[in-house]
Amino acid sequence: MGRERLNHTVKIVCDALRQCHTVTATARKLNCSRAYIYKVLKANGMTPADVIKGNATKDTRLLHKGIESD
Repeated sequence: MGRERLNHTVKIVCDALRQCHTVTATARKLNCSRAYIYKVLKANGMTPADVIKGNATKDTRLLHKGIESD
């Protein structure tokens, strides 16, 4: 049957990454793999650095470059 499916939303991943500051610590906190963290972020057009530095918007859509989105 395999492992139970992880259904962490991108918001959960981003919030944990902002709090933990590293992918490894975030993966430990969410009890998942580092690859899973990268996969969730990539699927939403983000990188860990973008999230940690705050370059990702609050609604976790595409990145902005210092310009507030309308």
